[in-house]
Amino acid sequence: MQRRQFLKTAALAALTPALLRVDLAQAAVRGENVIILDSAGASITLIDQAARRVSGRVPVGKEPHHLMLLPDGQQLIVADAVGGELNFVDPISGAYEGRLPGIEDPYQIGFSPDRKWFVSNCLRLNRVDIYRYHGGHAFELARRVPLARTPSHMAFTADSRTVFISVQDSDTVAALDLASQTVRWQMPIGRATAGVWMTPGDAYLLVALTGEDAVVAVDWRRRRIVKRIVTGRAAHNFRSLADHRHVIVSNRMSNTLSIVDMQALRKVGDIRGLRPGPDDCELSADGRWLWVTFRFAREVGVIDMRTHKLVDVIGVGRSPHGIYFHDRAPFYDNLPYADQQPIAVRSAKA
Repeated sequence: MQRRQFLKTAALAALTPALLRVDLAQAAVRGENVIILDSAGASITLIDQAARRVSGRVPVGKEPHHLMLLPDGQQLIVADAVGGELNFVDPISGAYEGRLPGIEDPYQIGFSPDRKWFVSNCLRLNRVDIYRYHGGHAFELARRVPLARTPSHMAFTADSRTVFISVQDSDTVAALDLASQTVRWQMPIGRATAGVWMTPGDAYLLVALTGEDAVVAVDWRRRRIVKRIVTGRAAHNFRSLADHRHVIVSNRMSNTLSIVDMQALRKVGDIRGLRPGPDDCELSADGRWLWVTFRFAREVGVIDMRTHKLVDVIGVGRSPHGIYFHDRAPFYDNLPYADQQPIAVRSAKA
């Protein structure tokens, strides 16, 4: 029987580095900020959302790649893959609030819709770690599931029974049963599988192929590919446009974003004129502004979704990856909007 691991809230404050608290005292991080993960810079860049200028930089471990809001909405997790820890920041200001060690290689992370499971893709260790989630900072390791090579992105079914994992260097997607923490199936998809996305009603699983120029639609119940949608070179990740119909696909090597109709399973447009390496995106609550990290340009861009034009570019740190801001449009397409709201919404700190 596996050793049970509990990681408790009480240890968090004692582990907060004093140096970080000093750094933040010197940084103006009290307003609403856009939070950018500088994966090769071991930091997050904070951008004043209204003024669109850098308001601070905060060190967070060794290699932050992805982030996720805690289910209660109180803190934002910044996962440090190389440091093997979770960092916690204020989701509005980006102010650093502590760290939790002992989470090995958390490259990509996610909570199941029912908030009972926390999943960590350990990209370098070739496995998926599944934790029972008890609220706050309490994670209980349930099982480590070997999944070679390089488990990358994830998507959950609305009933929280299944999580789909793209296994990038094996060109496959795996379906994991959360209750038993076992692999149900694994199927070949295409070269360098990356972002995965559930369409409304859990109808299809969309998989971005970073080694090709397309997204494939998978009938995951029958385990078969039903459509190949050409988007652009190195199709990589997804962001909902919050209309339950269209999703953005970032194309890293074409330097474009594609708009895909999830009902018709076809591309309906491209956003061009971007900087090198578009990667992760975030959408303002009113749907007007799409922010995108440019992984190869050390920049973040702002796109006016009325015109599909890049209207602003802000310099950030090395290899900008994950992005988040608090006042955002609903993220997932296979969940009702009400289910996407945190249990409690915090106000900005004074």
